[in-house]
Amino acid sequence: MYTIRRATVNDVDTIGQLAEDIWWPTYSPILEKEQIDYMLGVIYAPEVLQRQIEHNEQTFLLLLEDEQPVAFAAYSPREDNADVYKLHKLYCLPAMQGKGYGKALISEVAKQVKDAGAHKLDLNVNRYNKAKGIYQKMGFEVIYEEDIPIGPYFMNDYVMRKDL
Repeated sequence: MYTIRRATVNDVDTIGQLAEDIWWPTYSPILEKEQIDYMLGVIYAPEVLQRQIEHNEQTFLLLLEDEQPVAFAAYSPREDNADVYKLHKLYCLPAMQGKGYGKALISEVAKQVKDAGAHKLDLNVNRYNKAKGIYQKMGFEVIYEEDIPIGPYFMNDYVMRKDL
């Protein structure tokens, strides 16, 4: 049994811990340790998460199984086109993968995006991440590739889009 709720600033430490627990097994096969350390520090620093939540820069959703947080998502309108939303984050604890929680979070994000009046949802996925196939099964299509600098590193991504 699971529930999905909107995260608040009180959930910053929980989101940071989930990211730590998910990123290492997810990205160790495709990224260097130093890059993972750096990106976790930049993207999931408590002050960054707190600002994003407080200023509605991103809407965070937590998925809880038996009241325990096991997955999260974050989304917002695209800065360059508010008619298209972007799913910035979608992560599930490795032990919880395969239960449909990622799909449940995407469905909830899609519902909220449609409720906001938008009809397109974008996401980025690392070009070597096996999740790309899962996103394709859910109706996302690659629309272009991009290499995003983060400090001294690059995220080598596909940008995928789904019409809602």
